[in-house]
Amino acid sequence: MDEKRLRELSAEIGTELKSQGLWITCAESCTGGLIAKAITDIAGSSAWFDRGFVTYSNASKHELLGVSEATLEQHGAVSEQVVHEMAQGVLHAAGADIAVSVSGIAGPDGGSEEKPVGTVWFGFAGKDGRVLTAKQQFSGDREAVRLQAAVFSLQTALSEFLQN
Repeated sequence: MDEKRLRELSAEIGTELKSQGLWITCAESCTGGLIAKAITDIAGSSAWFDRGFVTYSNASKHELLGVSEATLEQHGAVSEQVVHEMAQGVLHAAGADIAVSVSGIAGPDGGSEEKPVGTVWFGFAGKDGRVLTAKQQFSGDREAVRLQAAVFSLQTALSEFLQN
């Protein structure tokens, strides 16, 4: 079901972006490019998507998106502060109108009591200066967590930045 929903959301977001003349970008960690893949699975997506970043390591988050090393050290990659900086950084790096960022623990390892497997943080930034963050706790295996994260990303970008 989530795969079907991801395809539907990708098509819907593409229609909205194209009709409004807007561009979207993404900075992905735990989803590993799944959001960019979903967007570019839609024919004609080059009209609203130019580039995205898979920034899996802390070094790549810092080097490509400008996430502060101090933020990464103090809060960890899976945090509100990091996805906030990721969203702003990718928005600037891609010259887009809307940015989505995601960092989480897809599992099966890597979780802790404070941040269990399935914890995913999201950042959303608009060219208008607005930045939103959200945290979700997903269940299931690695693939299920990643798929739910991609669906949540596009659903939130659509509802918060594209639909009035």
